[in-house]
Amino acid sequence: MKKLIVFDLDGTLAESKSSLDAEMAGLLNSLLGIVKVSVISGGDWTQFEKQVLAHLTHDERLKNLFLLPTCGTKFYEYDSEWKLLYSEDFTDEEKTKIISSLKRATGSPDLKPKQTWGDIIEDRGSQITFSGLGQQAPLEEKEKWDPDFGKRKTIKALLDKLIPEFSVRLGGATSIDITKPGIDKAYGIRKLRDILGIPIREMIFVGDALFPGGNDYPAEEAGAVSIEVKNPHETKRVIEAIVACLEVS
Repeated sequence: MKKLIVFDLDGTLAESKSSLDAEMAGLLNSLLGIVKVSVISGGDWTQFEKQVLAHLTHDERLKNLFLLPTCGTKFYEYDSEWKLLYSEDFTDEEKTKIISSLKRATGSPDLKPKQTWGDIIEDRGSQITFSGLGQQAPLEEKEKWDPDFGKRKTIKALLDKLIPEFSVRLGGATSIDITKPGIDKAYGIRKLRDILGIPIREMIFVGDALFPGGNDYPAEEAGAVSIEVKNPHETKRVIEAIVACLEVS
């Protein structure tokens, strides 16, 4: 019997930078009533509050929910209020090097969008995130910018040479997440194991970027049973199946 269900956020539980819809919120509330649940995403804590927590029922079931923003570089648990257990922050020197390398890797004309919405590069403390069209870009524009990950794979190849001492992962619709070396969703999975005392073999991970180089792939590499989905609609069907199996068991 699986004891922990772990989800990616953007592209898995909700569309990029969007909130849980009513059906997804209801399914997660049901799941939280019978098993522990975690969400690991490249987004920062404020995105978790807006996209997830604002749409869940605030009751004792939240004690079964564990939130890991910025690809697992932060860990929050609930006990009458949300508490931060750790945060693997960059130094100022590391941030400067990463940001300058990002600007260099994305400086070619073919990677320059005609229009942007908000910041292209965001400092999230424990993670630096590049968003190809900006943090506030409309979803329909994001979906057109890099649907096959080709642009971001080109950028990642350059970054791997410029900053090999850091982890570079692709995620969301237009983003690239950079964290300290060895800190990715595999790190988050191992932290869940250590803090909750749940073996990785008793976890299920659900995400939309489980291909090599995707920011969900390290979770599979860590040994979690992994289910790849294309969008939140598929995730809903996965949750329904998990709920049905756990209720029977």
